[in-house]
Amino acid sequence: MDFLLDLDQSLFVFLNSLGSISYDKVWLYISEKDTWIWLYLFSLILLLTGKRENFIQIGFSYYDIKPTYRNTFSFLLVLILLITFTDQSSNLFKDYFQRLRPCHDPNLIDLFRVVKESCGGLYSFFSAHAANSFAFATFIFFMTRKCYRKLSFVLFIWALIVSYSRIYIGVHFPLDIIFGAVYGIASGYIFYSLLKYITKN
Repeated sequence: MDFLLDLDQSLFVFLNSLGSISYDKVWLYISEKDTWIWLYLFSLILLLTGKRENFIQIGFSYYDIKPTYRNTFSFLLVLILLITFTDQSSNLFKDYFQRLRPCHDPNLIDLFRVVKESCGGLYSFFSAHAANSFAFATFIFFMTRKCYRKLSFVLFIWALIVSYSRIYIGVHFPLDIIFGAVYGIASGYIFYSLLKYITKN
């Protein structure tokens, strides 16, 4: 375990060192949750309105589910519950494992660039940003894999970029990101399965 943590710290220092002052503001902007509200809204508006090809109709009819108002409401409710679940459960993991954020670790603070002035909470494992973004991307992927494949691809690239930004600004280790991504993907699939069950019964 010590070897893995040492490797994780070394990889963090390396990835963080790839940054440049010239791009700090860009990565800080990417890392802010409020920055991406428009992407959530755009994805939902694109997929919930308009043509016969919209994903509520294709995604639901693929499982012989009618695109009713009730099913649309169920979709939105489950999606909100998914993001709330991944975001809040990450706090339980952080309180349990109590792994210090890089920017709070006195043994590391002089070895890397701290880009964000406010370091955030004390603990880092695992990254809620990574969990939330990958959960959203995964959930949308399963709902759109028969129609809007390009959107799903874009969302996974977005999730990777957001996740890396947390390393860049010095608030998460790579293992925080990796576990958060896996946790988010698993959660996205589980909540998608929940939606499928609800709308079929």
